[in-house]
Amino acid sequence: MTAVQFGVLGPLAVTTDVGEPVVVPGTKVRALLADLLTNRNQVVSADRLIDDLWGDDAPANPTGALQVRVSQLRKALNDAEPGARELVESRSPGYLLRAGAVDADRFAELARCTDVDRLTEALGLWRGDAYADVADAEFVRAEATRLAEQRLAVHERLAGARVARGEHDLAAADLAELVARHPLHEGLRAVQLRALYAAGRQSEALDSYADLRDRLADELGLDPGPELVALHRKILEQDAALSAPPKAAIIRNSLPAQLDELVGRAEALTELRDLLPRQRLVTLVGPGGVGKTRLATETARSQSFPDGVQLVELAPLPAGDPRVAEQVLGALDTRETAGTSLSAVDRLVAALRHRQLLLVLDNCEHVIEPVAELVAQLLRDAPGVSVLATSREPLGLTGELLWEVPPLSVPEDGDLDAVRRSAAARLFAARAAAQQRGFRLDGRTAPAVAQLCRRLDGLPLALELAATRVRALGVRGVVDRLDDRFQLLTTQQRDVPPRQRTLTAVIGWSWELLDEPDQRMLARLAVFSDGCTPEAAERVCRTDLDTLARLVDRSLVVLDDSGVSPRYRLLESVAAFCLARLTDADEARARHAAYYTELAERADPRLRGADQQRWLALLDAETANLRSALLHGGGLRLAVALSWYWYLRGQLTEARRALATPGDPAQEARAAAWRVGFALLQGEPIAAAEVRAALAGDPDGRAAWFAANAVIEHSDLALASELLPAAAADPWTEAAVLSSRAKIAHANGDQATLEHAATRSAALFASIGDRWGRLQATEWVGGLADMRGEQERAAALHREGLRWAEELALWPQVCTELSWLAWLAVQTRDYAQGRELAERAYQLAVEQAIPSALVFAEMSLGLAARRDGKLDVAVTHLTRLVEQGRGETQPALYLPMILVELGHAVELAGDPDAALALHVEAFDAAEAMAIPRDAVITLEGMASAVRSPEVAARLLGAAVAARLAVRAPASPAERDDIDRVTARVLAALGRERFDALVAEGTKLSPGEARAQL
Repeated sequence: MTAVQFGVLGPLAVTTDVGEPVVVPGTKVRALLADLLTNRNQVVSADRLIDDLWGDDAPANPTGALQVRVSQLRKALNDAEPGARELVESRSPGYLLRAGAVDADRFAELARCTDVDRLTEALGLWRGDAYADVADAEFVRAEATRLAEQRLAVHERLAGARVARGEHDLAAADLAELVARHPLHEGLRAVQLRALYAAGRQSEALDSYADLRDRLADELGLDPGPELVALHRKILEQDAALSAPPKAAIIRNSLPAQLDELVGRAEALTELRDLLPRQRLVTLVGPGGVGKTRLATETARSQSFPDGVQLVELAPLPAGDPRVAEQVLGALDTRETAGTSLSAVDRLVAALRHRQLLLVLDNCEHVIEPVAELVAQLLRDAPGVSVLATSREPLGLTGELLWEVPPLSVPEDGDLDAVRRSAAARLFAARAAAQQRGFRLDGRTAPAVAQLCRRLDGLPLALELAATRVRALGVRGVVDRLDDRFQLLTTQQRDVPPRQRTLTAVIGWSWELLDEPDQRMLARLAVFSDGCTPEAAERVCRTDLDTLARLVDRSLVVLDDSGVSPRYRLLESVAAFCLARLTDADEARARHAAYYTELAERADPRLRGADQQRWLALLDAETANLRSALLHGGGLRLAVALSWYWYLRGQLTEARRALATPGDPAQEARAAAWRVGFALLQGEPIAAAEVRAALAGDPDGRAAWFAANAVIEHSDLALASELLPAAAADPWTEAAVLSSRAKIAHANGDQATLEHAATRSAALFASIGDRWGRLQATEWVGGLADMRGEQERAAALHREGLRWAEELALWPQVCTELSWLAWLAVQTRDYAQGRELAERAYQLAVEQAIPSALVFAEMSLGLAARRDGKLDVAVTHLTRLVEQGRGETQPALYLPMILVELGHAVELAGDPDAALALHVEAFDAAEAMAIPRDAVITLEGMASAVRSPEVAARLLGAAVAARLAVRAPASPAERDDIDRVTARVLAALGRERFDALVAEGTKLSPGEARAQL
């Protein structure tokens, strides 16, 4: 049938197959075409067409007039596209238009999709209102209305998809116009509220909800629906489920680059690509070497998930290792940090709960039980996550779709055409030609290739290994060797593992082709996990680079040059084969453990210097080898050497597990302080005497500093000050101790100590080149600037700190820097910016499970809401923080400030008596903790809530004096509170009386002022 394109999504349009416009003459002819298009591929009676076109004003011969218009339409189509007149058929009792290419049909097809690109394409088909030039006609009204409603629904789905993948600003912008045109559409409003909230524009989201509520009441006498009411409540409660992922934590595709063509899997790829969007768990099963991993990665590469595709390689894990969740967290770059009490599985669920992504779990068979448990929980608790797994056995879960990866098809005989149609032969020929330029699959080689493919069962790995020998033996020589070496390929023994029924023979044959030194070298390479560097291979395997190069040339060793340094890797099946033939396993593993212990000890001091980032990346790449070395001789010595690395990377649980290994007395003494420090960071209460005893044996003061610094997280500033080393053995330890003293001084409001310690620490870390250390010290230099009212300088320092933290991938510190910037924005009255930054920090802290960062971020959220008049939001945040702070064993350092903020919110909400009680509690807490700066703001808080204007004036005077004493000028935001209270009291007392009482108050100590109540 001749192809003509019809367009109804706008003014009626007709084009040829090559895009040339077709002129349809006359109003009645265009109306006829529109009528036939609304009923395309269906017969429309002549009587109905006449009524639609002329109504009550029909011509004298209506049937003849209709035939004329039909003839004109056919001629217009045929003139533009020969043969197109046949599209308009005469069918009793009228006419039928065969239309196979209508933009409305393409729109409907795209509208069923869920991804942003296709929904955008769907909306791009519209050129205006549907049937725009005949829209007044009754016969198109219902169809035009239906299409308009579909268009609006696609707008809504597109906005939702954009919000889901983090494009909340773009979605909010697009929705503004749509909501203005459809102000009572609750679906659009719901997506707009989510987009605005995710974009950090909570106040606009609340305003939009209020606008809808008022319109519904005024125009329809209705209330918003229950789903919208629930969404409004979640916005007020700052529900983390509504938050968009922070940029630092957004998951991107991690699939390896495609290096060569995937041969023989076109049908499999097509089927799997269609399956994945409909099935949340698909497991590719089959024997080793059949190509499960390659098929999975190529299938995943074609998928479109809002949060991307993440490949997680499980092969580096030891058999039965339960740490599958840790491996996934590592692939997602999600770190564990101080104070975390959640398990790795719970942290992973929290990170993925609101994501829409595809996880590719590769090589599950050796950790099948922990993988099955993890996947079951993810499918249950993270509804947007889909899983594509590769394994030699099923996961055994409800809803699992098993897809068996078959061997490649093999030729039945040696006929050249049959061999060329065989996927196995095409793969072998492609790989053999890459090894030997002159190789051709022709009439001469086809019989041997067919025999080889059948004897190797069409297994891709076996075929590729065989192809590496064609250059030396020729294809007939390869087949002749199979006669001697592959009797096991046809074995039916059930006690032989499935992988060994084929691959053992294939790899064994390749093994026999190596001379003894190369065999020994290949076997020793198998002690490595996840590959090794050339230096490691030379040291552990006692070999040279020439031998490595020969093994690479024979495709038994893979050279991976994609990371920070080149790495040699063995295919999984090759490594398993070689381990079984490793004759000096104990000696090789001892050399492996010794090498990685030396590497960790060499890296440890370099993690505190200018090469910090490079050494972090190097140890990241060696994670699997370091874990293996810990199990095979590295012991406590290696664990101590890795302790600082584990802290920087937030791997607190792994550190504690490794440090629990027993060692000799010297190692035990070195490990004691690290053990205590990590326990404290994970929130465990430890008696002061036990901490002191652990620190006593530290030889260089670094571990002692680490443990003492961890004590600060428990708000025991006196004990932390006592435990910090008085004399440092080196500049780095001195700088670290000074940074901790700056942190304590900031909490105590001791500006002199803070200035000296922070600036000296920053200078020392800068001279050493340690960017982590500079980050720590600069935080407190910025804190001092904020304390002195220099908010712009403080913000500049914290912006620089944020950049450093992101470059080093230190996500806990990224949260801290974002929270500092949010705090500073609030202090300078930029409440919208404060909310946006605090929400970013809060979202990242939730995903990374960082308790201290969560507190700081929520504090800024509460402060921003209170200062911006969002009292219900403020009270929700601040009450939660107060309850948490009161419940700590040692009262939390942030408690006085939060009590004051909550007191202001309660007072502004109309309950001054409850507010006064909160301010008094805050004062008592500040006095008990000896934090004079916090005592100042409690005096101002009491002045805002006390009913007596005379007492309020004296309290304001006492606060003025206290601020001068501690050198803590009020920030612009704090000045707003003071001015508000001053105006009220001044109005009640008059200027003269007010000034006199304030003067009296300046002579009172904070305690004496508190006694005025």
